[in-house]
Amino acid sequence: MSAFSAIGDPEEAEEDEFTPGIEPQPTWCPGCGDFAVNNALKKAMANLGKNPDEVLLCTGIGCSGKLNSYFESYGFHTIHGRSLPVARAAKLANPGVEVVAAGGDGDGYGIGGNHFMHTARENHDMTYIVFNNEIFGLTKGQTSPTSPKGHKSKTQPSGSAKDPVRPLSLSLASGASYVARTAAVNPNQAAEIIAEAVEHDGFAHVDFLTQCPTWNKDARQYVPYTDVQDSEDYDFDVTNRQEAGEMMYEVESKLYEGEVLTGRFYKDDRPSYGQEKRSTGEMPEEPLAERYYDEDAEWERCAEQLIDKHT
Repeated sequence: MSAFSAIGDPEEAEEDEFTPGIEPQPTWCPGCGDFAVNNALKKAMANLGKNPDEVLLCTGIGCSGKLNSYFESYGFHTIHGRSLPVARAAKLANPGVEVVAAGGDGDGYGIGGNHFMHTARENHDMTYIVFNNEIFGLTKGQTSPTSPKGHKSKTQPSGSAKDPVRPLSLSLASGASYVARTAAVNPNQAAEIIAEAVEHDGFAHVDFLTQCPTWNKDARQYVPYTDVQDSEDYDFDVTNRQEAGEMMYEVESKLYEGEVLTGRFYKDDRPSYGQEKRSTGEMPEEPLAERYYDEDAEWERCAEQLIDKHT
């Protein structure tokens, strides 16, 4: 039986199954928030009853890109900002696999921003975890798209003159159907949110606040934090786009004022891109990936279809 057709009903799984034997111990700096992402992802997959053969993890460049070296599953280490197009192609070819893409704030909101916007707009069925530490860490401390205005760095020695990107608002405006924020200091919430994102049918964006004690010493450790779902001070409907947008704007504004708000902010159950394409007949019901294991399958080439239309 192929790995593709082995995907079935959820079963009991252990977190240790997602720890690779070759490089089990991450080499991130002590105190780095990236450890929390790895642990939360392992816990989420185990709680969902997944096993490593059912998961594909696509990463970009940067400290976050090392994630699939420390997480046992199928993996694809892409170039800077390009984890999403690879993840999209994999999910369209094999809808049965759980696809997770990961990247840093520079990777995801900077060089990969165009892919982020259109993957959200098209609502591809995948989870996108962005390690948001407000700095370029691997390249040693340059200002990133989420660095606060006035932040001093190697590239902005007099302080950044630019307002930071508002990732939650950008995600909602682009069309993401699940938007949440969590933090390394809240491991239980992080695992719960990632599990919800994986189960969501559509593009699920998780902005994961990860402190960088080495290259962003001025940044807060994202504590204390407030879970908006547990607080009586915040009351909004996560299925109402306008209310979600207003809440996100408040959350993003308060982060740079020293108040960290985390939680689920938006959820929409509209069909994913793959579901839309299969409903119109533009994509086959049978996963394309299965054809590699079917000797009798008839392959269709786009070039041949184009030639037939123009001859």
